Amino acid sequence: MKEKIVIVGAGVSGLVAAINLEKAGFKPIVIDQSDRVGGRVKTDYRDGLQFDHGFQVLLKKYPAAVKYLDYDLLELQDFYPGSCIFYKQSKFTIGDPSRKSSLLFPTIFAKIGSVSDKWKVLQLSNAVKKKSFDDIFLAPEQTTLAYLQNKGFSDEIIQKFFKPFFTGIFLEDELSTSSRKFEFVYKMFAEGNAAIPKKGIQAIPNQLAAQLKQTQFEFNMKVAEIKDQELILENKKKIPYDYAIIAAEAWPLISNLKNQESKWKSVENLYFEVKNKVIDKPLIGLVADEAALINNIHYQNIKDTNHFLLSVSVVKLHHLNKDDLIKQVEKELQTYCGIESVEFKRYYKIKKALPVMYTVNYMMPPSETQLKDRVFLAGDQLSNGSLNAAMLNGESAARAVIAKIKDGFININ
Repeated sequence: MKEKIVIVGAGVSGLVAAINLEKAGFKPIVIDQSDRVGGRVKTDYRDGLQFDHGFQVLLKKYPAAVKYLDYDLLELQDFYPGSCIFYKQSKFTIGDPSRKSSLLFPTIFAKIGSVSDKWKVLQLSNAVKKKSFDDIFLAPEQTTLAYLQNKGFSDEIIQKFFKPFFTGIFLEDELSTSSRKFEFVYKMFAEGNAAIPKKGIQAIPNQLAAQLKQTQFEFNMKVAEIKDQELILENKKKIPYDYAIIAAEAWPLISNLKNQESKWKSVENLYFEVKNKVIDKPLIGLVADEAALINNIHYQNIKDTNHFLLSVSVVKLHHLNKDDLIKQVEKELQTYCGIESVEFKRYYKIKKALPVMYTVNYMMPPSETQLKDRVFLAGDQLSNGSLNAAMLNGESAARAVIAKIKDGFININ
């Protein structure tokens, strides 16, 4: 195939687009302003330690992940289906005993919500398991908070469990995210485990990139503008193309989209070396106290030592500088969790962690990925801000380009 296809963005969506184009016989060019693949899915490797850019997990039941990833090669480290909740200097475990029997008694006796609340949690899990993706994404939308209230959950279980748990997922602490996304994520958690690759979240885009044999990568190249059949780089270099897939923010690159700037949610991620492990099972730790800045914590073992690397996420807005934030987080780890820091290791301010989305869909059909005659869109920001959406929309954009080249029009949904 002689058509020159460029993909702007080497994140998960752009990589899946390239995989599909290669399978159809094309040799795409992937351009990215970063020094590697991954986009927002990145890990730094320093001094034998790995630091994910923000606490990210793979939900193993994502259909697209099952299709495109080899879980055995990723050596996934599974979390139990539950959480360890820190509240008023006490620690409670709540989870799904139907999937992990050892969580039954801790969940029953946890002072988090009533017995009725816990029964409703199990009922909700069973209900969303039975729903199709169409059932979820064609349903009327409301906020997650309104959804939970309408389901009869008490304010206590919402504040002490749902709010801290989904704040870490939605990156907002008001539960204002669409109920469609809530049901989708809840379904994925109810059907399978969350996990992190042994080598960090970067292992996911690395594995996708390793599948590409005919794709040319161009890193450290920032695209300034996309015109008809021509990319203009920041250094003024021009790259001609026959078709382009934008697997990144499109508004800065297309002249008639300049007034459609995307909005983003941010998160701060701090890493500390600690000597005590207060969660003895593979559970995500949540801090439920309203006054706390910390949202969630997660342990990693440090090889050849008896210390641990602790990931801490801060979602709430604050006015602290970096040094004062580190001191505050260290204080909160001691106060709320009983964790003593040995050494601060690393800090990330991820300004564009998740797109702000007022309405969500499962995926973009190929026919809806076309922006202009020869320009197509991909990315999770078009659907629901998930790895699953990133993969599916990359696939859709590639299918649309392939159809346009072979048939002259896009007739697939």
